Amino acid sequence: MLDRICLGKVPRKHHTVLRDEKGTLLYEHCITRRGFDGAYSIVYERALPPRDAALRSPSLAPDGDLHPDAAGERAPLLARRHFLGGRVLSDVPGGDHIATRRLLFVNEDVAVGICRPLSAQGRYFANGDADDLFFVHAGTGTLQTMFGPLRYQPGDYLLIPRGTIYRVVPDVAAAAAPPLWLVIEGRSYLEIPANFRNPVGQLRMDAPYCHRDFRRPERLPEPSGSDFEKGQYPIVIKRGGTYHEVVRSTDPMDIVGWDGAVYPIALSIHDYQPKTGRVHLPPTTFSTFVGGGFIVCSFVPRVVDYDENAIPCPYPHSSVDCDEVLFYVSGNFTSRRGVGPASLSFHPAGIPHGPQPGAYEASIGARRTDELAVMVDTFKPLLATPHALAVEDRNYHATWRA
Repeated sequence: MLDRICLGKVPRKHHTVLRDEKGTLLYEHCITRRGFDGAYSIVYERALPPRDAALRSPSLAPDGDLHPDAAGERAPLLARRHFLGGRVLSDVPGGDHIATRRLLFVNEDVAVGICRPLSAQGRYFANGDADDLFFVHAGTGTLQTMFGPLRYQPGDYLLIPRGTIYRVVPDVAAAAAPPLWLVIEGRSYLEIPANFRNPVGQLRMDAPYCHRDFRRPERLPEPSGSDFEKGQYPIVIKRGGTYHEVVRSTDPMDIVGWDGAVYPIALSIHDYQPKTGRVHLPPTTFSTFVGGGFIVCSFVPRVVDYDENAIPCPYPHSSVDCDEVLFYVSGNFTSRRGVGPASLSFHPAGIPHGPQPGAYEASIGARRTDELAVMVDTFKPLLATPHALAVEDRNYHATWRA
């Protein structure tokens, strides 16, 4: 990483068409550091980099005890993986967002999972381990918090600061589809990226959202209702990965006022303002929230790259510092086959990420994309839990061979 050098044939601009002497399209392959914020090189290859011929476990002893096995897997195969998130707890008849909370991928900084808030039970929750970020894939209702209520609907992000007492009250009778939420626990922290703000803390005009896009509590919480026995107000607290319960004799929603900058907020992904470039922009362009050691990105319907030679499909890349989890919400996922709403793809660091065969070529000339997805990129390796392994599509890695 001394200085830039160039060898051989490259196109005039990044992320544009390059063909060999026979007119065959060559594949761009980005090798990056620090996600997409550090040094990088772009290699042009004749074959799609992720197109592996086989996947095997070598007969080599582990190089030290690098990964704890408490999360469900000790030394997983280095493979691109697909998990059927819609099948997690799909047969559960009821339960609140605590009982149905299932973490699928974990490390020290962040955990990603699924929950199905099917009913409101007589208890509150406070996460002492993490800031909670939910993405509402399906379901409507009210988030009742100590700061006041927030309504939610499909497409909403709900960011709840660590230690906030709250519970989820779904609109069960009005449910058009079984509730399903993406869960992101910011174990380090979760917040709006600092570079989206000006020196006085206001969101900048070039940020992907403005203050008006966020919903905040607008009134104090109402007293706990008939779900609770008077003088008995259970609060489930998560701390150290373990659930504890305290029972208060006084109503935790009996709040007479508050002020400050720490409170729950809601943001619709449909209000996220994407950027479009002359050629394909890196994933960090779509940052929505940031944590210590990870970012959360929103991919929304948008006009794509406008250079006449642009290749709109995500280019193959070896982001050697990041594991990537992508939660598919809706639309036509042009770079992937066999994924649908509530699918989660998991592409680990160490092997190339990229579109499946045919997608790169087919995207040339496209003018729009209609896909909707949420991505979590992490710097520390993620481990899949038993809940994830139970819904894994084990044929996914082989789809690059076709």
